[in-house]
Amino acid sequence: MNSRTKNWLLFGSTVAIVLLLSILANSIINRKAESQFAYQPQVKIDQNESRNNVWGENFPRQYQSFMQTQDTSFTSYLNGSKLRDALEENPELVVLWAGYGFSKDYNQPRGHAYAIEDLHNTLRTGAPTGPGTGPMPSTCWSCKSPDVPRLMNEIGIKEFYSGKWADKGPEVVNPIGCADCHNSKTMSLQISRPALIEAFQSMGKDIEQATHQEMRSLVCAQCHVEYYFNKNLPEKEGVPYLTFPWKDGTTVEAMEAYYDNMEFKDWTHAVSKAPMLKAQHPGYELYLQGIHAKRGVSCADCHMPYKTEGGQKFTDHHIRSPLANPANSCQVCHRQDKSELIDNVYEKQAKIKKTQSDLEELIVRAHVEAKKAWDLGATEEQMKPILQDIRHAQWRWDYSVASHGGSFHAPVEVSRIVSTATATAQEARIKLARLLASLGFSGEVDYPDISTKEKAHQFIGLDIEKLEAEKAVFKENIIPKWLEEAKQRESNKKIETVSIK
Repeated sequence: MNSRTKNWLLFGSTVAIVLLLSILANSIINRKAESQFAYQPQVKIDQNESRNNVWGENFPRQYQSFMQTQDTSFTSYLNGSKLRDALEENPELVVLWAGYGFSKDYNQPRGHAYAIEDLHNTLRTGAPTGPGTGPMPSTCWSCKSPDVPRLMNEIGIKEFYSGKWADKGPEVVNPIGCADCHNSKTMSLQISRPALIEAFQSMGKDIEQATHQEMRSLVCAQCHVEYYFNKNLPEKEGVPYLTFPWKDGTTVEAMEAYYDNMEFKDWTHAVSKAPMLKAQHPGYELYLQGIHAKRGVSCADCHMPYKTEGGQKFTDHHIRSPLANPANSCQVCHRQDKSELIDNVYEKQAKIKKTQSDLEELIVRAHVEAKKAWDLGATEEQMKPILQDIRHAQWRWDYSVASHGGSFHAPVEVSRIVSTATATAQEARIKLARLLASLGFSGEVDYPDISTKEKAHQFIGLDIEKLEAEKAVFKENIIPKWLEEAKQRESNKKIETVSIK
């Protein structure tokens, strides 16, 4: 190769390198410009703005990703985002919750975008026909909408909790969204529900001292927790005030003792007459017992991982199982293959699920055997320690399953809880066997045929067809009026634009 050819090659290479560097520099400049102007506010957002689409004017990427919570295509071993009938899949739940709303209807949870719709549809909220009717209190709206903090600011916390669920139907229409977790002026994370603040105060803690990383879990803990409706608070007598039972700690034993000491019960079991506790969804409490919490990993790190579009890095508001997006969640820390990570999770869940299923049958048998003892003339004094065992066994079983992700968040703790519940259920059945023998009964109490949801409903005497017919009328006649009233109210709200200089 002569020198002339070499010179031309050198010149060509130099031109190519300069061209590539120019393209790279131009890309960097464009991304920086995009970053500079990405979050220029378009509208003013006031303190009580509950409409997610208005927030979306200023934060389109976050809003668009939040709207993806409407996607119901993901399915995992235990849950997912599909609408699944848990009572159909496991009819024993009907008997376990006999006499309580969950025996009527219980679906696996869908995405946050469906929070209002699913509450409208469930049989648990009944079929109210007007103000002051229906079985459930207004407090049941507490975790479903950014309209809740808006109403609390407008009418007061006590007044929000007062009355029936149907009273505020036209007011609570926007599904879980921006104002539930963010300050409208600074966009920083904030606690919008007083129950969590009050729970920290009951433990002698100041939630204002929480770090930003802790807040990325605490905003979730406003709702994904165990709670009850306390009707005996001073100056709030009779109002079902949302309360977290954390005064003595956040473990299953601490909350169990808290409820026992105040002689609280959610309902009386329709079969055994036991004074029952219903675990709600203690996801945060069980998360605290797991390795991720102990390593400083927040809920958002896994369920809302960061993503990048163009030059923008932001939190993905498509809140969902990490297993639907392991590349951005699990594999940020764990370098194993995707299929290996998922298989590890499913293996833990399958083992715990088996022990939970065995426990469910034990508790159902205890309820049925307790009914037999009552039928044979057992006294309240004879039954009291047995019913207490049933109460504790079912509380711990329910605690282990109601958190949904507990078998992943804290598998060792969940296994321990199921183990203690199993021992307690077996103790209840031993006591029942002795009592039944003393009442002249020998042999084994017949186990009911609850192989389907329909048969289980028949066993506990629940007329589901009647409830569904009443609900259908409510959905057809009342809910459209609520939504129309809300639409008219919100259309009167002016959206003030921001001038960009």
